[in-house]
Amino acid sequence: MAGYLTTHVLDTARGCPADDLHIELFRVDGAKRSKLAEARTNSDGRTDTPILPQAEFATGTFELVFHCGGYLTRSGVAPEEPRFLDVIPLRFGMAEAAHYHVPLLLSPFGYSTYRGS
Repeated sequence: MAGYLTTHVLDTARGCPADDLHIELFRVDGAKRSKLAEARTNSDGRTDTPILPQAEFATGTFELVFHCGGYLTRSGVAPEEPRFLDVIPLRFGMAEAAHYHVPLLLSPFGYSTYRGS
């Protein structure tokens, strides 16, 4: 099986997908971060294609960066200065060529993630 990475953002406070949320993907080698991709979520809270497709897959340490502040403002969450959750970095490892799915469950004051399927 060839490896690839997908993600999904769900707004658990509103009970719906988080659409139009900016996401970046970085490869992490020690202190060095290299940007591999960026995308915006669609109306289902997903990127239109895998954020790391099979042709570009490699094992190692990665970081998904979810830029949540703009989404939270657009969804009607009163802006704070500074906003409690504005940018959420998730660092994780991919040790084998497989489908990795890393969703973000988001609310204005908390989040969680897991390795999905």
